[in-house]
Amino acid sequence: MKTVVVFFVFFLAVVCARSVRAEEPQHFEVVDFSKLMPFLPEAPAGWTADKPDGTTDDVSGVKITSVHRDYKKGAADNAPTTSISILDSAANPDYVTSTTAAWNMNVSTPEGYTKALTIEGMPGFETFENEGKVGTLWLVVAKRYILQIETRDQDPKDLQEWLKRVDLKKLTEVK
Repeated sequence: MKTVVVFFVFFLAVVCARSVRAEEPQHFEVVDFSKLMPFLPEAPAGWTADKPDGTTDDVSGVKITSVHRDYKKGAADNAPTTSISILDSAANPDYVTSTTAAWNMNVSTPEGYTKALTIEGMPGFETFENEGKVGTLWLVVAKRYILQIETRDQDPKDLQEWLKRVDLKKLTEVK
């Protein structure tokens, strides 16, 4: 799952760098990763958690902060897993707008579903693939933080259970 997060952060960096216009200097600051690390919860009972990791990088003049943590239940190769990531997109508010614009669809098929959602007034998007029981939930917190929760070998309801472990109210206050 770390590979997915690294790719996601790299992709976002490219999008951010391309959207910064030379004639319009940007003056948005991201928070240091150390301020977001406490929002990656401890492992619930019966689970283990990797050490959380995070970075604040400057990519082509655009700062990006991200934090990530992986969780696993049991030692088997096919044990249920979860990853939680938080990305500070303050350096590119247009990214939030364009991302959430694509979240206005609800589709259900025999293979799974995608659906837009709103949690505590914040826009989000959830997908679930029946094969592999892979779920992903994205939520935009405080119009700047992209929270991503990905579950594997778990039921769809588990996405919401993992979300409850993240203190959204306190995250909205981080500046």
